[in-house]
Amino acid sequence: MQELFVFLVCFKERTIVPLPKEAEVTGLNVSTVDQFLHDWRNWSPTREILNDLYWDTKLWPYHPVLVSTNAQNGSCAATMGQLTSKSGDTELNSVPGLRFTPHEDTPPPRNSHLTAHGQNASNLQIPGSGGDSDSRQEVRRSSIYSAMDLVPQLDFYANSLSAGHCRPTLKSLRRPTPFDDRVWVNDSAMSIPDMIETEGPEPPAAERAPVRFGWIVGVTVRCMLNIWGVILFLRLSWITSQAGILLTCTIILMSVVITSITALSVSAIATNGRVNSGGAYFMISRTLGPEMGGPIGMVFSFANALACALNTVGFAEVISGLLKEFGLSMVDETNDVRIVGVITVTVLLLISLAGMEWESKAQILFFIVLIISFTNYFVGTFIPPNTDKQSKGIFGYSSEVFISNLKPDWRGKDNDFFRMFSIFFPSAIGILSGVNISGDLKDPATAIPKGTLTAIFCTTLTYLGICITIGSVVVRDASGNITDALLGNSTEGCIGPACQLGWNFTDCIQANNCQFGLAKEMKVLGQVSGYFYLITAGVFAASLSSALGFLVSAPKVFQCLCRDNIYPYIGFFAKGYGKNDEPLRAYLLCYFIAIAFILIAELDRIAALISNFFLCSYALINFSCFHASITNSPGWRPSFHYYSKWTALFGATISVVLMFAFTWWAALVTFSIIFFLFGYVAYNKPQVNWGTSLQASRYNIALSYSVALSRIEDHVKNFRPQCLVLTGPPNQRPALVDFVGSFTKHISLMICGDILMEPERQSLVSADTHSMAKWFNKRKVRSFYTPFSSNSLRDGTRQLMQAAGLGKMKPNTLVLGFKTSWREGSPEGLVDYVNTIYDTFDSNYCLILLRMMDGLDVSDHFEVNQGFEPDNPAQQEQSSNTTQEATADVAAETMSLPQVKTAFQNDQGKKTIDVYWIADDGGLTLLVPYLLTRRKNWGQSQVRVFIIGNEHNMEEGREEMISLLKRFRLDFHDVIVMTDSERMPQPKNLKRFEDIVAPYRLNEEQQDGASESELKTLCPWKISDTEMEALSTKSATKVRLNEIIRRNSQYAALVLVSLPVPQTDCPMALYMAWLDVLTSGLHCPVVLIRGNQQNVLTFYCQ
Repeated sequence: MQELFVFLVCFKERTIVPLPKEAEVTGLNVSTVDQFLHDWRNWSPTREILNDLYWDTKLWPYHPVLVSTNAQNGSCAATMGQLTSKSGDTELNSVPGLRFTPHEDTPPPRNSHLTAHGQNASNLQIPGSGGDSDSRQEVRRSSIYSAMDLVPQLDFYANSLSAGHCRPTLKSLRRPTPFDDRVWVNDSAMSIPDMIETEGPEPPAAERAPVRFGWIVGVTVRCMLNIWGVILFLRLSWITSQAGILLTCTIILMSVVITSITALSVSAIATNGRVNSGGAYFMISRTLGPEMGGPIGMVFSFANALACALNTVGFAEVISGLLKEFGLSMVDETNDVRIVGVITVTVLLLISLAGMEWESKAQILFFIVLIISFTNYFVGTFIPPNTDKQSKGIFGYSSEVFISNLKPDWRGKDNDFFRMFSIFFPSAIGILSGVNISGDLKDPATAIPKGTLTAIFCTTLTYLGICITIGSVVVRDASGNITDALLGNSTEGCIGPACQLGWNFTDCIQANNCQFGLAKEMKVLGQVSGYFYLITAGVFAASLSSALGFLVSAPKVFQCLCRDNIYPYIGFFAKGYGKNDEPLRAYLLCYFIAIAFILIAELDRIAALISNFFLCSYALINFSCFHASITNSPGWRPSFHYYSKWTALFGATISVVLMFAFTWWAALVTFSIIFFLFGYVAYNKPQVNWGTSLQASRYNIALSYSVALSRIEDHVKNFRPQCLVLTGPPNQRPALVDFVGSFTKHISLMICGDILMEPERQSLVSADTHSMAKWFNKRKVRSFYTPFSSNSLRDGTRQLMQAAGLGKMKPNTLVLGFKTSWREGSPEGLVDYVNTIYDTFDSNYCLILLRMMDGLDVSDHFEVNQGFEPDNPAQQEQSSNTTQEATADVAAETMSLPQVKTAFQNDQGKKTIDVYWIADDGGLTLLVPYLLTRRKNWGQSQVRVFIIGNEHNMEEGREEMISLLKRFRLDFHDVIVMTDSERMPQPKNLKRFEDIVAPYRLNEEQQDGASESELKTLCPWKISDTEMEALSTKSATKVRLNEIIRRNSQYAALVLVSLPVPQTDCPMALYMAWLDVLTSGLHCPVVLIRGNQQNVLTFYCQ
């Protein structure tokens, strides 16, 4: 027996999609296929299935294929014929790369789809286990558990998932297999397309991918060029003359310690996940969060722009010196530096605008020049100096010179160790040059650790070598006059180490007018070298390469900052251009900042300013590593293990100490800027989620304190009303949320419970939770949202009261909205609601019921939680028909609405809060209004307390209550004694109450021979005549109390009334009638409140 089944083939994507079992057809012909495709396009189950399988649901590109199966031998073959698509005339036989082969063996387990990708992909086939094998071995994608259950793949963990690269949902895995067991495809050779192919010629390689660098060119060379800056050639010899060889080496090693620790921290952060562009800012912000990342991004970008100006000024100083040597000048020495600096940074900008490829080529050229320059210098130290060099203080390697230069010789009132340190330290800031272009690296996680540490090692050897050699070859002071050579062996009256070497520079030393030597000549490295102008070329290469590197780094860091939208008005600079996403606008901004500081034309001032900015960056980088490690977050798993959280903390601490040691006022300015920027971000709370270590630490803190809190015994002084609020979807009942939030915000726990009784909403719990969290934040409500699936309001509430909370952070008060539609609703809803109240008291919970008469509520716009019917009876009839549609979109629809302002958000002015403390419940009835008056919009409200009393001892009762309130330290406005509460109510009000309960009376006509007990069993909400008579006094008391409330509190802002506790023999309908009549007739919110009869107030100190 043969049956036909349909497959849809998409020739463009090389995809086969089997039809579900429901789509099985027989006797298929061309017209049937066309009609079937027409019907299938609107067939929601199939669209849902395809969506769960993450395949394209646009059906018309697919073409029908007939597959015939033989039930006798299990074989399967494709019967193609001449079937063609309705939208085209492509025949299946003519499609290249598509063929079907017969099955000869029993088919293995089927798969739901088969794909092949690439222009030269292997043939699509439906093979048997012994069928033809593919010419190319494909990677297995489906697991052995199920064809739809896929094996682990890298694409599943990417942030941006394209079609076909999504992991199947649990819903799709649990759904019964929709395909017939006899229709299958081989799952051992399944591949998922990396991308949907597009027609047209393949773009050139240069257009397909941007330029990416390896660890040598991208990190090592770049870092070494930035570390070999202008200070190496123009200031290191001068620092050696001031601090001596020992302290200069100490300065170098201290800088290396700081930079090495920072490099280890950077390496750990860089290997803890994929690093995008943004460099240090990206790492800090994704580790510590936008609050710390934003300020450091601003400061670090600015510091890089200043470093560009620093190195450009160094280059300009050399050019100015050369002009001076040849007797040339444009204006004067200072302005020549400014002019040359502006021209230079303009040329560097043009190179940067040409793209990273050209910038990298220029850096390689500079690197070669520097290597030649260093070689020239070290070779020159071994060349015996001639008379001219000796007159300038250059004597070759000499122990006398070395010993004389070991110790410091501070010259100038401001020169000391930390000043020399602050001037030298900017030479070490280049360690982040590779990090700053992390987006342009092939593999940042490998390149950054390897390249940065290699660069630090090589450059440290260079700095130490030059410091020691220059201190061993050149004296501090020399005149440059060949006539100062000693003619004899007499050194009487000669000062300085040159005396032992045959030279007497005493006159210029004493007159302090020496022109040469380490302390006087900034270009001494060139004089020592084999060829002077190679050192000049090295100065050019060092200064220009560093300036170019910083000019490239600053815009890329700033571009990443702008794209995160942390600060306003800077998004203009986020735009990138070209294949490398070059930040051209940020380049121009950095260019103008650099020009502004070039015009200062003071190298030392700029160097001291930059030191603070970079030290601040290093401090935060090290602190980021320390903080990420100390939180013990499972997400902190750097593949670089050669770091320690304690060395990172030491690096952060020493960086801060050095900031103040260098220039204390600059450190204060730097921290002031950081705190200002931090405060702005912390206040605005940008909506980003980067999985930072601050989030992890908050979890640790919350967990630690929750565990510690669970060990503490409860005390009445620490009582807080921790509320479980049955709001349904909170955005549908904002008045209830705002009321509870008014006395719990910053004080106690608030949980909004949502009992999910509709199956449609139960499947949307995750989306609802996310949208409600956003709604709480937008409304500035501190609450948790806890959805709970249950069959009824009572069961869900009972389970929530048992399960909600954590340790001592557990609700002790249930808050309900008053069921205003209890008379129009079903009796079962009434029973469910009243039983919920009964269960609350049985669970030893406090209870609060809120009734809004004229308050603004948005419940009428949505279908609300069952158990809280709409206030309008007409809506109740409609709700059953529209709940299914509304619940699916309620979160999105409500989030799009403007925030509704309720009565509890308004400023209440000097209106009164009336408290009818009818029964002592432990003090909760007084505590809630007190907490309300601590809020700004309730702060001027006057609290009046109404109590029951007799006329003959009214004043005594009032004074007793005032004394009690004073002991409780409750500064309430007034105490009023109600002496007429026991009078009979007006007949019309009593008649209205009887009309309310009349539909719930057990009348004689309803009995029909059945006993009263039987009817009560069938209808527990009914009221018998016996019960009505027995409870008539209590009913009259509730009616009379309502009359008093309406008389005294008609214009109050809020009324709180002690909630009567229902006895077990009280009929449910009668109890609801009591609550209804107690709170009726008022235009302000009414709160029925009852504690659990345990003290929540005390006047003792212990």
